[in-house]
Formats: sequence, structure tokens, C-alpha cells
Amino acid sequence: MSGSLDLFPATETDARPGEALHWPQVRAWVQAHGDSLTEDAALLEELGLDRRGKVVDLGRAALTRLEAVVERESGARKQIEAVARANFAAQTQTHAAALDLMEARNHADLARRLDAAAQARFGLASAVIALEKPGGVPFGWRPLAEGRVDGLVGDDGLHWLGQNFAGLDLFGPAEDQVKSVALIRMAPQFAGAEARHALCAFGSPEEDGFTPAMGCELAAFITRVVERMAERWPVLA
Repeated sequence: MSGSLDLFPATETDARPGEALHWPQVRAWVQAHGDSLTEDAALLEELGLDRRGKVVDLGRAALTRLEAVVERESGARKQIEAVARANFAAQTQTHAAALDLMEARNHADLARRLDAAAQARFGLASAVIALEKPGGVPFGWRPLAEGRVDGLVGDDGLHWLGQNFAGLDLFGPAEDQVKSVALIRMAPQFAGAEARHALCAFGSPEEDGFTPAMGCELAAFITRVVERMAERWPVLA
């Protein structure tokens, strides 16, 4: 409309040449020249309107807007459903992994089952159990220097998620495949001994497999299962 100043005689609008028009002026002009709108088929087509006789049908435009809303809502619903399915699948695999771990016969078998479940059920590169010295470290577990757990997750931290880094060295032959890690603290109390600092380490082959913004409830659940199972057997000094 800004390019149609010639349609507005000075008697019908206060706009002067070079000044922008305002909606009250445009509305008043349309009311006075309705035929100019209803007979302009090209303009009605651009506006998504349809002319039937002397009536401008708004149904087409309204339907187009409604279809757009439905499409957006449908897309959002599909995203929610996909997330729900993924969460359900992850929970199912977590419960199955817990049952696998509960079949362990000793510390070495527990570590083997954790690594196997991480790879087969969650697509991870590896998962290991690490235990601080002093004291014996079961076969198949990774030994850690005293104070190392606090150094990795923080004095009061329960977990740490992020990119793999030089010096972690927990995953053995799978180290080169691990791009991001989840470190979950645990403190097993072995038979006849005090609780010791330890952790479960999960390694993902993807850069964004574990990030600081993620929750780690399922990994923490698996870690708690490992912790309770580990307490079944004594650790030889």
C-alpha cells in the first residue's frame, strides 16, 4: 500500500507525498472502495483469500493457518513421543543390565559383565570399575592413586560428565575409542573393611555421548548396583 499514494485523494487522507500511510487511513479507503479489493483477483490470491460474488471468503486463509498450527503441533508431538520411546528403551536396557550384574560370581566377573552390558546394551566403547589404593584391587578393576576419585569428580562431587582427557587412562585397549566419559562415584564397603573410594567409568565413542548438561540417573543406578554387588565379596589385600 505504501506505493499507492496516488489512490488516496487529499480529501480522503491526511498523508502528504512522501509520508507513510497508517492503518486507519488504509481501512477507511478500503471501506469506501470495496470493489477495488474484491475485483483484484491477483491481490486476493497473494493474500490467500477467495472472492465469491461480492463476498471475500476468509475460509482459505483460516484453513491455511489452521493447517500450519496442526503441522507444528504434530511435529512437537512426534518429538515428545520419540523422546519417550528412547527413555523407555533406555530404562528397559538399564533394568536388563542390572539383572546381568546381579548374576556376577566375583569381582572380576562383575567388571566383565559391566563392560559387556555397556557395549551390548548402550552402545558404549567400554565401562570399568576403578578403586583407590591403599588396599587390594580386584582382578579386572583399575587401580587409582589415593585421592584420585576426589580429583576427578570433586571433593563433594557425585559424578562428572564430559570429554575424555589425557591422563585419565582408565579404559585400557578401548582408550582410543573413548571420546567422552561419565564418572560416577561409589564407596563400596567390602566384608570386614571400611568403605573405600571408587568409581564406575563409562566411555562413549561419540564426542557428545556424555556432556555436563546431561542427567546421569541411569548411569548412577547401574553404579549403585555395582556397588552393592561388590560388597558381597572380600577384597584380598
